[in-house]
Amino acid sequence: MFESAGSNTVTPASLSTHRPQRFPPWLTAFEPHPWLSNGHVQTIVGNFLPRPAFRLATVTETVEVDPADGSRVLCHCHWQPEKERAQRLMTVLVHGLEGSSDSRYILGIAVRAFAAGMNVVRMNMRNCGDADALTPTLYHSGRSSDVDAVVRHFVARFGLERVALVGYSMGGNLVLKLAGEWGACAPLVAVATVCPAIDLAAGADALHEPANRIYERHFLRGLMRRFRHKSELFPAVYQARGIGPIRSIREFDQKIVARYCGFRDADDYYYRAASARVIDRIAVPTLILGAQDDPFIRLFPETRARILGNPNIDFIEARHGGHCAFLSRRSADGVHWAEATVVRYLQAVTEETPPRTGISNLPN
Repeated sequence: MFESAGSNTVTPASLSTHRPQRFPPWLTAFEPHPWLSNGHVQTIVGNFLPRPAFRLATVTETVEVDPADGSRVLCHCHWQPEKERAQRLMTVLVHGLEGSSDSRYILGIAVRAFAAGMNVVRMNMRNCGDADALTPTLYHSGRSSDVDAVVRHFVARFGLERVALVGYSMGGNLVLKLAGEWGACAPLVAVATVCPAIDLAAGADALHEPANRIYERHFLRGLMRRFRHKSELFPAVYQARGIGPIRSIREFDQKIVARYCGFRDADDYYYRAASARVIDRIAVPTLILGAQDDPFIRLFPETRARILGNPNIDFIEARHGGHCAFLSRRSADGVHWAEATVVRYLQAVTEETPPRTGISNLPN
């Protein structure tokens, strides 16, 4: 099943682990659903595939992330019983661009993580989750300090001993960036990401490729709708008129993100906000899970080299999976292979012991 592909790579039938070791126990080969071997199909179906009803008991709380302007973010929390809460791993889940704490993949992994005995916090980025009024600012890919503030808030409140960060796409960049900034900083013990947007410039340009315009238009519709709403809520700060046409993510970042978020231009934003700058400083067990057929996530060669040079990072690439989808042949894990893999990884590297119910019977 394994074929050596060089000093830094071990390749099973459909997976690259980029580590000179045997297939770890938490990792299973990804076999895409037979009708979903195309990256675009995986991405689109994964975004719309229905899931079982979400039934976790939820505590909703807003957390201040910037005392200077009073910015708050909306968090949905799922806590283990009080007598064991502090000892249980807290897993903070961070969504992708124009997603929210209610994105399907966030709900799916929340159920699995909670069933595995973890405390779970579904964090919204600024403005997301219908929370535009909670901050006068915009969200962007560099606000790792917001994740920092959320972690510190709940650690202080409940005396939590261990924290793991999980991020998808843009959220993956945020948690990797924070992990690089923190280094070996307790109580952070693990990080896991799915299709993280590590090189922001490469991803923005990939979205403007002809084959990916459908995704770019989708993101731009949401971003422009949000910006117009912000200009209505905070007219003294934002001016929707006079912006001119915006036909790409790079244009949005140039005309809006750079202008209102303190960057010189889009290139300055991409450089300063990218986790690629600090990824070699990550000092806790970290999973980067990606797909070779992801339509718009790209890595520069130098970034890939920095990832491979960090012994704390497990870099996994499936041949198929699309963007944050990884819909597999049905198995004991259900069809959502990435979610099951992330939870098993966190259990393995943090030695988190699941309750007797386990996760083996979870649907989908």
